[in-house]
Amino acid sequence: MNGTPPRVAPPHGTITRGTTHPNRLRRFDRWIVHRMGSQLRRDPAAVVVDLGYGASPVTTLELAGRLARAAGRQVGVVGLELDPERVAAAAALARPGIEFRRGGFEVPLPGGTRPLVIRAANVLRQYPEAAVAGAWAAMAGRLAPGGLLVEGTCDELGRVAAWVAIPAIPASGPSAAAPQSLTLSLDLARMERPSAVAPRLPKALIHRNVAGEPVHDLLRALDAAWIRSAPAGVFGARQRWLASVAAVRDEGWPLLDGPGRWRLGEVTVAWEAVAPSA
Repeated sequence: MNGTPPRVAPPHGTITRGTTHPNRLRRFDRWIVHRMGSQLRRDPAAVVVDLGYGASPVTTLELAGRLARAAGRQVGVVGLELDPERVAAAAALARPGIEFRRGGFEVPLPGGTRPLVIRAANVLRQYPEAAVAGAWAAMAGRLAPGGLLVEGTCDELGRVAAWVAIPAIPASGPSAAAPQSLTLSLDLARMERPSAVAPRLPKALIHRNVAGEPVHDLLRALDAAWIRSAPAGVFGARQRWLASVAAVRDEGWPLLDGPGRWRLGEVTVAWEAVAPSA
């Protein structure tokens, strides 16, 4: 032994531009509360990770506040960033139950803690499509049993967003991450047509919005239903959207939610219906 400290592997990933805005990720957070709220309420030790929070930790703090209101108590939240300067700047805003650490797709938490939820928003956008599967597997492999990775993209103000939901990879299971669903979330009052979400599709799908790909077919189906449902627009954009999504469901698209979520401008579809073709 020569006293040399062990070499620490560098965090896994590439530093993002770091741009963000208050409330940018509210659509992600609302869905996370809907999908995982009961588990967060049942497990007082649950931890949620905000991976790649950017130059400002504002969205991490907002996530912590929304989770606390849903759970009726403080939920442990850890913001992870690759840039050590961003981590140092955020440290001044840490408080009991909210901390900031350096880390990437390896999701390093003290004592090997496994998070119940990982939110990775606007992180993979800068990566090549070929890197997505590895990043998904790394993050999903760190989740607690029953946990969920929520990975996707939104516009600068959070009015248009799309994300995939990926369950935890069991220790004895396959090494690949298998998404369960794709969710589209739109500001109905400002939307011209549903395909406006196309530039914000997750990295795994954004280059697949071309003829012959399932996600392209979904967006075409939503646009066509939106046009046919124009008469319902006299009662407002929400009623038009409800009619449009119901029509797409009736065409056979495997939707995993119902009118309660549609009213928020959301629609969630089973991943196998939109997964990239080989």
